[in-house]
Amino acid sequence: MANEHIIGQRDDPGMPRYGGIATFALLPQAHAVEHADIAVVGIPFDSGTSFRPGARFGPAHVREHSRQLHPYHFMHDAHPFRDRQVVDAGDFRVGPYDIEAAVASIHAQARSLGEQGTRIIAIGGDHTIALPLLRAAAAQHGPLAVLHFDAHLDTWDTLHGASIWHGSPFRRAAEEGLLDLEHCQHVGIRGGVYDPSELEDDAQAGFRIITSEEFGRRTPESIAEQIRARLGSGPVYISIDIDVLDPAHAPGTGTPEVAGISTRELFAVLRLLRGLPIVGGDVVEVLPAHDHAGITGLAAAHTAWELLTLIDLPAREGGAAG
Repeated sequence: MANEHIIGQRDDPGMPRYGGIATFALLPQAHAVEHADIAVVGIPFDSGTSFRPGARFGPAHVREHSRQLHPYHFMHDAHPFRDRQVVDAGDFRVGPYDIEAAVASIHAQARSLGEQGTRIIAIGGDHTIALPLLRAAAAQHGPLAVLHFDAHLDTWDTLHGASIWHGSPFRRAAEEGLLDLEHCQHVGIRGGVYDPSELEDDAQAGFRIITSEEFGRRTPESIAEQIRARLGSGPVYISIDIDVLDPAHAPGTGTPEVAGISTRELFAVLRLLRGLPIVGGDVVEVLPAHDHAGITGLAAAHTAWELLTLIDLPAREGGAAG
């Protein structure tokens, strides 16, 4: 039964879903509630990108394509907006000209929400934003097991003199002690390696790799089982770069890589991860200017919906695959 104090999605029979202000999933804005258990926040920042810019416009694009999200998730038999107070907390204040200042601003705003007992699902923006979000989450929960869906490692060092950019968030996070180095996992990796030494650096940063190729010969159940074994029982942060999907499924992204996984494959694995102690997450690198028919925006909106549904969702009886 719904908590009578929780405000869910907009309920106005005279207003169609395509009308009105596009908050995420037509959820209430943060100022409409006394406390939020989960906040969806936009982070319109892309100054750390190394190829195609434009992900700063991702949050608005994802919100627009989240209008069709419904209150009942029948695949999980769950009501993600009924049992927890979920809000759209708007966009973080972040400027485009100074990466370090932007990262500090994102960190401060994320830390403020965390101190209120609110968990964050962030919509980017480029992958640089993961670093300040990890700083805030680790300050509250301790070193984090990171589950990272991406075409790329994102554990590189410096590029064009910048140590903080969208290819380095997990390297910096490892160096800062934010990660549990025995419990981090990449999924979907397939491109962007210049030298084999980068794979050694990646392992030093605490990650193990499941490539996109493995999805062609393994079941989602076996992949999910490996993920669970690697992540352990500690706090989990899930970071999803939309370019983990093949460009056929997500053309609107800054650094597309061919031979990726499908939306169905991504969701098949995510839906087998019920019961993880998820403390936060992000969906990043949505670039509207290169999107077609809203394919990428839809994929990102539904991915964020999957993440917030999984938070505190108990594992099914009979095992992870349920």
